[in-house]
Amino acid sequence: MAAILNGLAAHRRPGSGPTLVFLPGYASDMAGTKAVAVDDWAGRKGRAMVRFDYRGCGLSEGKFEDFTLEDWRDDALRVIDATTGPVVLVGSSMGGWLMLLAALARPEKVVGLVGIAAAPDFTDWDFIGERRAALVCDGRIAEPSPYGGTTIYTHKMWESGQRNLLLGAPIALDCPVRLIHGQADPDVPWQIALDLAAQLRSDDVQVILVKDGDHRLSRPQDIALLVATVKKLLERL
Repeated sequence: MAAILNGLAAHRRPGSGPTLVFLPGYASDMAGTKAVAVDDWAGRKGRAMVRFDYRGCGLSEGKFEDFTLEDWRDDALRVIDATTGPVVLVGSSMGGWLMLLAALARPEKVVGLVGIAAAPDFTDWDFIGERRAALVCDGRIAEPSPYGGTTIYTHKMWESGQRNLLLGAPIALDCPVRLIHGQADPDVPWQIALDLAAQLRSDDVQVILVKDGDHRLSRPQDIALLVATVKKLLERL
């Protein structure tokens, strides 16, 4: 059952550290397949973990359209600050961008990163041409999601992303980083993982490409790879 952690709906699992903190993707929540799978593994192994919902998502309060990338970054920081000891951030899609921003803001707390189809700077490379023009003109766009329902993007969210671009300069993080990306991902080009790896200052960066993997990376074999990657990273720390 979800509890409230610093004003956010969250599920906190006690155990040995570092604490795993899962950062969902855009318009997603802590009940996603990958978040639950990592949490189940943490429970079996006695590992501490926190899953949570950003404001406007899942069980947390607020209207989705009212929040931006910076708001959700701040939500991640609220969870990190409420967690005792070091943390390892596991970020999916947009959560992979947020994990980088959070690690830059809390380098003393974040000791490792695992990105799943990480999407840093997606407001820059995914919103071009007519999509960007529509955001500027209408203030929002609503698009059918291939995963069900409708996804809403607002101009203020886009502006928030543009203020937090990372891939155009070195990223001053020194912790171990693991980036898992599917080469059949239709939403986030797998080359983004290579660009991110090149910009990270850390020497301990590994990119794991799944040739037939899609954006969700939620098949049993993808989940097994994610869990194994998290396990190996924790063993290294």
